[in-house]
Amino acid sequence: MATAKYKRILLKLSGESLQGEQNYGHDVNVLRDYAEQIQRIQQMGVEIGIVIGGGNIFRGIQGAGRGFDRVKGDQMGMLATIINSLALQSALESLGVKCKVLTSIRMEPIGEYYSKAKAIEYLEAGYVVIIGGGTSNPYFSTDTASALRGIEIEAEVMFKGTRVDGIYTADPEKDPTATKFDTITFDEVIDRRLKVMDQTAFTLCRENHLSLIVFDMDTVGNLEKVVAGENIGTVVTE
Repeated sequence: MATAKYKRILLKLSGESLQGEQNYGHDVNVLRDYAEQIQRIQQMGVEIGIVIGGGNIFRGIQGAGRGFDRVKGDQMGMLATIINSLALQSALESLGVKCKVLTSIRMEPIGEYYSKAKAIEYLEAGYVVIIGGGTSNPYFSTDTASALRGIEIEAEVMFKGTRVDGIYTADPEKDPTATKFDTITFDEVIDRRLKVMDQTAFTLCRENHLSLIVFDMDTVGNLEKVVAGENIGTVVTE
């Protein structure tokens, strides 16, 4: 087994990735693959905090475009992230991985109410900690929630698992001439208007010195490689 480069990480997972080849909901095979990858890096001694999006169920900003009140839509999206958190918790626990779901909105007994102290206590005790509910406020993305929680739990790095293997000059699924960055600065991402995360999330990472690595989570084994420090994905630094 490889040696981990990092002691504590924040892993951001896409809700849409959980649906696999379906158009909605959860693909049990994707959940199992993700859980097995997370189990392997935990066995490397890594403390793991996780934030999951809700796009496989509901996105507040899309709901607003269909006539929903934006605040209500975002609140529905927050609940979607908690459903996804419970799904991943179930997949992890089926492998024997100790896991806690903390929620930014009070909803015991579904999850414990989030606090920095509680999250760090569980991480140090060997639990995978999944933080659901976004920031608990409307108008903030789950990328912003990931950056915020990564800073709070004192993670060394934030890993953003996506469908592509890093950051490109353009969308590689649409532009075959797009080229990949191995490294890039936060300022350059913003200047080039590359669509990786929203500017609020980027600003939080940059101003609080939280490095970001964007990588392909859907290729089995990549999470272990990137945690070991292999040169896959794109590293975003100051």
